[in-house]
Amino acid sequence: MAGVTDLPFRELCLELGAGMAVGEMLTSDPSLAQSRKTTLRRQQSEREGIRSIQIVGSEPLQLAEAARINADDGADIIDINMGCPAKKVCKKAAGSALLADERLVADILQAVVSAVDVPVTLKIRTGTAPDNRNGVNIARIAEDAGIQMLVVHGRTRADRFKGEAEYDTIARIVDAVSIPVIANGDITSSAKAKAVLEHTGAAGVMIGRGAQGQPWLPGVIARELAGLPADLPTREQQFALIGRHLSGLHNFYGEFMGVRIARKHLGWFADGLVDNGHTQEQIARQWKAAFNKLECPNEQTRALAELALGDTTNQEPNNKCLAA
Repeated sequence: MAGVTDLPFRELCLELGAGMAVGEMLTSDPSLAQSRKTTLRRQQSEREGIRSIQIVGSEPLQLAEAARINADDGADIIDINMGCPAKKVCKKAAGSALLADERLVADILQAVVSAVDVPVTLKIRTGTAPDNRNGVNIARIAEDAGIQMLVVHGRTRADRFKGEAEYDTIARIVDAVSIPVIANGDITSSAKAKAVLEHTGAAGVMIGRGAQGQPWLPGVIARELAGLPADLPTREQQFALIGRHLSGLHNFYGEFMGVRIARKHLGWFADGLVDNGHTQEQIARQWKAAFNKLECPNEQTRALAELALGDTTNQEPNNKCLAA
């Protein structure tokens, strides 16, 4: 979820009822500590509540130092990513690639836990490949190292995001350790969350890609699981919330980056509006194609308003940006 769960997105998800929002994945490479991308990803806010910072890398000492730096900077929780299947992460033997080396996993976890006084949590997948689901072994290593919570995505590294998540391995992990286990993968509704919790016995669920374009989803699911009223926002409310998100992206990143980063978020939102067949799908596709050509915040704001009204015919970009 790097590139998605930035500060504007986290603030909105938390305001709408999410229990916790983990920060974007931060590299432990000290040579990149002052890069623009890392600096933006480390941004924090009082509106975040519990601040969980996620770090990624493959060198125990580097990860321990990154944990210390972020704990000193105010992190309430250090989360270690051993679940990311992205090639650029795995080619550095980080993320889910680490699951193939259980000794290194143990060394990393012990180094990080020893380096900080705040709780350390871990995100993993069920194994390296469908024929090597070693998630139970990794979970036991994690518990022995002092990890205090485990999040498990129901796919292996080799699966990437293909096919459907499986939850049997998560259930076995829950039975194997005494620390809280959070289930993750393909949870896109309250009904699915309830079914996964019942099947696995997990302590909770984490929402990832399901929240793209609908930042209200984690809060809706949280309220439903708590037995509280949990209706989805109306269409009008959804447009208002996405409008706030759009404005937040423009303000946080500035005009140039904000406009470009907003394209994927608004595209996901438009996709989520498509539920009435081919005609609606075609409208959304055409709207996204036009939206992605816009270069100014005010043009994007206007285009969202026109989509809300069902008017997608007037999205030609201006030659000159106006104040948003």
